[in-house]
Amino acid sequence: MFDKFKKEGGEMMEERKKEQGVDESKSSISQSSNQIGIGELMDKRAKLEEAIDYVGLMIKNLKDKRTNLEKDIEEESVDIKNLKEKLQKVTEYIEEENQGIQELTKKRQQVENEADEVGSIINNLRDRLSGIDKIIDSEGIRVKKIKESRNTLES
Repeated sequence: MFDKFKKEGGEMMEERKKEQGVDESKSSISQSSNQIGIGELMDKRAKLEEAIDYVGLMIKNLKDKRTNLEKDIEEESVDIKNLKEKLQKVTEYIEEENQGIQELTKKRQQVENEADEVGSIINNLRDRLSGIDKIIDSEGIRVKKIKESRNTLES
């Protein structure tokens, strides 16, 4: 980048020197400074500046990547929180259903117990009715015997 300006600047200076009629002695001073290594030093400085610019660009890219990662992590965090809330609601629903099932189980047991009681009452009543039926049968037999004994007495 700076090489371009340095080259153009050097060419422009040479043209100006020629135009102004600068003598050869100044030109020789310029050549002697190149021999000392100032030109190479300027080249190194220019390359270092380019390297610093490149590192700055890398840092900017890393900051952009980090910013994007932070954004992605935040979005994932929000999604996970939403999922956690949904799972909490599902857990609450399951707990409510389990409580409902327990209540239904208790009610069924109560109904079963009542059904057993009704069955016992029916059996008791059946036994009593059977007892009454036997009594009626036995009384009916007595009545028949009495009628038969009357009929035999009357005849």
